[in-house]
Order: sequence, then C-alpha cells, then structure tokens
Amino acid sequence: MSSSNETSGRDGGAVDENRLIAERRAKLAQLRAAGAAWPNDFRRDALAGELLQAYGERDDAWLTANPTRVTVGGRLMFKRVMGKASFAKIADRTGQIQLYLQQESLGDAYEAFKGWDVGDFVGASGELFRTRTGELSVKAASLRLLVKSLRPLPDKWHGLTDTETRYRQRYVDLIVSDHSRAVFRARTRIVRYLRDFLDALDFIEVETPMMQPIPGGAAARPFRTHHNALNQDMYLRIAPELYLKRLIVGGLERVYEINRNFRNEGLSTQHNPEFTMLELYLAYADYRDLMQWIEKAVRGLADTLHGRQQLTYQGREYDLSRPFRRVTVEQAIIERNPDLDPLSLRDLTYLRKRCGELGVTVNAHDGAGKLQMEIFEKTVEHTLLDPTFVYAYPAEVSPLSRLADSDPFITDRFEFFIAGREIANGFSELNDPEDQAARFRAQAARKDSGDEEAMFYDADYVRALEYGMPPTAGLGVGIDRLVMFFTDSASIRDVILFPHMRPEG
Repeated sequence: MSSSNETSGRDGGAVDENRLIAERRAKLAQLRAAGAAWPNDFRRDALAGELLQAYGERDDAWLTANPTRVTVGGRLMFKRVMGKASFAKIADRTGQIQLYLQQESLGDAYEAFKGWDVGDFVGASGELFRTRTGELSVKAASLRLLVKSLRPLPDKWHGLTDTETRYRQRYVDLIVSDHSRAVFRARTRIVRYLRDFLDALDFIEVETPMMQPIPGGAAARPFRTHHNALNQDMYLRIAPELYLKRLIVGGLERVYEINRNFRNEGLSTQHNPEFTMLELYLAYADYRDLMQWIEKAVRGLADTLHGRQQLTYQGREYDLSRPFRRVTVEQAIIERNPDLDPLSLRDLTYLRKRCGELGVTVNAHDGAGKLQMEIFEKTVEHTLLDPTFVYAYPAEVSPLSRLADSDPFITDRFEFFIAGREIANGFSELNDPEDQAARFRAQAARKDSGDEEAMFYDADYVRALEYGMPPTAGLGVGIDRLVMFFTDSASIRDVILFPHMRPEG
C-alpha cells in the first residue's frame, strides 16, 4: 500500500529529499521520452467544492438513478493503492474530491498511477457515487497525469512547520495549509468590502504615481531610485496623499486609492517595507465624519466576515458593537503615566527629562509635540486594545493637518487603534497654502538637521492649494493590519503573500 507521505520513513525519520527529487526527475525523463510530459489539452468541467455543495446531500441511490459524469483536475494530495482498486484525493482551488480507481476500467492508466507521486497534477473523468463509508467520490473512467511534481510536499501530519520557510516558500504554504488559503481569501473579501462601501458613497477609485520626484504625505524614510531618461532621482512613494488632494483641488471631491506604499524601515511583526494602504479624501467633511465612517466600516466587516461583532484576536475577546472610545493624546498619556505632571505636558525641559527616564532618545530639534508622541508610543500605544480613537495630535508631528480652532498646539487629527496597533490615521486637511508652506519649511529644516523622516518642501502642492481646496477630510487605513485583526494573525507576514525577508544563507 502506497502512503501519501513519502517524506518520512518507517522509523519516522526524514528520507533524503535529494534522493526523492532524483527519483521524480527520472520519472519525468521517462515521460519526456514517451512524449507524454506537460500536456496542455486537458479541460475540466467541475470543481471539488461545487460538487460537494451540489451533491453532498444526495445518497448513493439518487446518484445511481441520476448518473452525473464530471471531469475534475487538481493536485494529488493523497493516494492509497490496494491491488486492483485504489483511492486518491485531488485538490483544486475550491477544496478536495476523492477519486476511486479500478484496474479493470483504467487498464494501463491504473498501472501508471501506481508510480505517480503526491504533488503531481492529475485529471480524471467519471461518474459521481458514494463509497461504503459515505464519501462523495468520482469513479474514474479515465485518468491522466498532467504535471510531474519534482519536489515532495511537507509531511502531511506536520505541514510546513518552519515559519521562515512558510514565508519564503509561500507557494508550498498555500498548497498544504487550509488556514493560509483562508487568510488570503479573507483579505480579498476585506478589500472588496471597502471598495463596495466607498463606491456606494459616490467615491471614485483612482491611481496616482508610485514613483515621485518628491516623496510626501507622511513622515518616513523613502526608497530612492534613478530615472535614466530624465537623469533624475525618483522616490518610491511613502504615501499617495499629496496627489490625491491635488484631485480634490481639481474638483473630484471624493476619491480613494488602494495600493502599495514603500517605507525604508525595519522588519517586524507589524512592519513590512512594502505595504497596502487605503487612502480616501472627501470634500466638505472633517475628522469627526471619518471616525463615524470607521466605526460603521469595521462593524460591517465583522458582520460580513464572521456574521457577528464579537471576535477573538490572539486569545482576547473584542466587542465591536460597543461605541468606540475617544480620548485625546494628552489624556491618554496622563492615564498611563499617573506620576507625570499634567501641567507640564508642553514644557520642553520637563518632557526631555521624562523621555530620559524612559530611555527615549531625544534629538536637539525635537519640540514638545514630538516628545509627547515619544512618551505616547513608549507607554500608551501598546495598551490600546479595545477600539480607540486617539485625537488632538500635536501640530509638530502633523504637518498636513488643520490646526484646531481652539488650540494651535494641536490639530484636528486622530489615529485609530485596535489590539495595541495603529490601524488608521485621519484628519481635517490643512488647506491654507501659506500655513502649509510654513510647515513644509519647518520640515525642511528638520531634514537639514538630520531627520531623514522629515518631509520635503513640495512647491507644486503649495501651488495647487493656492488655487483653492475645499474643506476636506482625509484618511489612511492600513489594510495589512486590518487583515491581521480580522483573520487572527499575529504577524504582518501572515497576511502578505510574499513578505520581505533577509537573504537566505
């Protein structure tokens, strides 16, 4: 009897993979010699999941009375040879279906099947029936080898257990892991939901440049490249913001983009240098409208994906049906640092001392707003587990946000947190061109002082604002982190098909 697990010997030890590959290559050589390698004329007319859905409740008597012939194809995931009859399971994009194979009806194809390997691609035609154990199966009348797999799949009981290998060889991970396939299907559903949500609100989806002469829209270190024909340095975008707001100036009024951003930063469970963002901008709205939008969208996603608003993420329960908490940056800092003097939260000398006690590096050009955020990120951010809007961010760290009417130290900006992670960043947009020019100059000064994440001065964007931008609200949502939450994934690498990795070896 042939096992589906060829990578383990009788004693449970690993079989030499190189030998297995050599054996498979020898089989391929025979197929080539016979002119039977890599056929491309097979077509299937049924998928495993659809068959199980359509006929899963039919008993064998019904299937016998209503003969249904199907042609299926997929990767061989299991084989059991038992003399003159054998069983196999093949997998397609919808699931797995069992094949029942008989020497009497298949002849030479049956003998050939005995030498096929788990991982090969197989095509079969036959009628549906139920086995004695009640499993819906295809009684094969014809059988073909479509693709010879040259590498053995991981042990069926343990799968691809090495995390780094799962990320580097995502193709193998997807073959053997139902969970990984489910995560990426969920990711697609999340993006589709957000598109449908925005389209229903009369937004239009647009595309803006990935390569930009001036990187802007966020405080981050960019990737640099060079355009030979223009003899000009270019940057992979860190955000599409300034281009999307140019479209608001142009009168489009409601725009969004779902696409990649690139930031030259470290790798972690929360960070990948290439990541997906939803950015949207709508005229005649402010940051409070965006908070309401997020609450509605997050609950809608929960209902769509899970059918309920109570979820579990990494062992903790989350109730999304409750109103999301709202707290200012300064209030949040005070709550988590009860020994901090609330009257000194904007005192530069006091904040420098406090940062030193926390082990936070302070740069000479850092003002009170920047140091507030250092304390916030060190002591508060990871504690924001339940859905929370933190608002009233300092103007110093919000160079594109509108100043609050009541307090010029802060802006009409918020960030949205779940499970201790920032999911979204939104604000009422700064549409005063003179104020924007002054803030760009301040950012340029920081860059000259050594801050590689400070923004460039974008003269064309200031010129666009001088034509007039209506009151506008803008929002950026981290798709990868949103998917992490809704799929109970601990690392951003679990939700990116091909995350960046350090070189092998």
